[in-house]
Amino acid sequence: MLRLGVALVLATGALCAACGGSASGGETGAGSATASVQSGDGGSPAEGAQAARGVRMVKVGDFSAPLYVTAPPGDRRRIFVVEQGGRIMVVRGGKRQAQPFLDIRSKVTAGGEQGLLSMAFAPDYAQSGRFYVYYTERSGEEAIWEYRRATADRGDPNSARLVLRMADPEANHNGGLMIFGADGLMYVGTGDGGGGDDQHGSRGNAQSLGSLLGKILRIDPRQSGARAYTVPSSNPFVGRTGARQEIYSYGLRNPWRFSFDRATGDLAIADVGQDAVEEVDFVRKGRARGANFGWRPWEGRSRNFDEPAPGAVFPVITHTHSSGFCSITGGYVVRDRSVPSLFGRYVYSDFCDSRIRAARLRAGHRTTGTPLNLPKLSAVSSFGEDAVGRVYVTSLNGPVYRLAAR
Repeated sequence: MLRLGVALVLATGALCAACGGSASGGETGAGSATASVQSGDGGSPAEGAQAARGVRMVKVGDFSAPLYVTAPPGDRRRIFVVEQGGRIMVVRGGKRQAQPFLDIRSKVTAGGEQGLLSMAFAPDYAQSGRFYVYYTERSGEEAIWEYRRATADRGDPNSARLVLRMADPEANHNGGLMIFGADGLMYVGTGDGGGGDDQHGSRGNAQSLGSLLGKILRIDPRQSGARAYTVPSSNPFVGRTGARQEIYSYGLRNPWRFSFDRATGDLAIADVGQDAVEEVDFVRKGRARGANFGWRPWEGRSRNFDEPAPGAVFPVITHTHSSGFCSITGGYVVRDRSVPSLFGRYVYSDFCDSRIRAARLRAGHRTTGTPLNLPKLSAVSSFGEDAVGRVYVTSLNGPVYRLAAR
């Protein structure tokens, strides 16, 4: 049964030492690969002609099992590369800094689908210095910790504060992404707890409103008195008996990567499938509140269990394992105007297929991403976005690239 955990296990032998690269707007000594975007993703002929102007990948550098790229709000000089083993590296002005921003390798269980899985900067990071990490603890539990910066290029390792810890019965399906929405709240993707067929609990975790697993959560991670975090009163299940108030959306198997469109607030979730189907779910701004994305009764648009899934939202993109997919890697709707051929298109990939694809997403309408005419990467592990909306792609084997115009 190929899925993200298995795929990452297959690649753990390919980790490599970090070295320098470029994250600046210019191409300072970085390698690049030229490409054109094929039409056929639902765009008009005019859009197809625009796409033909092309896109390329500009190499940022090589890292040790990179899993994510992000940047503080408003910081146009830096990107931060999250390494699975437990380090966060800084690329400033196109140059990788020798000293990690944070090194918590002693606290992290890494390998397979476990490790340091993402980081997020608070919206007021410039003033507060607060940032967050999501990682697998030595106990095997998944946890979110708050830290504070010491300098612009260094986090304070002694500032750790536990925000949220989740019991995790298996080593796979850990979710792992935290992002802040336009509302200033933190959205957290959690896996269903692992194993086949969401096997924990009477009907699994993803459909259970009593479990934090198999969900997207929404919290305010700031400490409030004795509370490590608070739950917004507008969350959909606040006040419902037996439901966890942190839940924002449910019915997810392993939402490894999801994103908000920085222009519209629409939400795209790439949910890793089981034996047959990989999927992308897409809803308009605010429509994910209380939404049920169907797992485990549904895998993609196919029945997996004869069980109810009230109001299930079906995916807009599906890919099958029989066509070479195994673990979908979600990306972003590109809003980088310096890459007009991709503007408004959602880019994504798959760990096994590893071609970068682009599609125009419409809620409730099925589509298929068109492969970009780029050199095929291996072991695509994530996408990332910097403070000005430039999009990055990471390979677990080490390289990190930025998508740029040809």
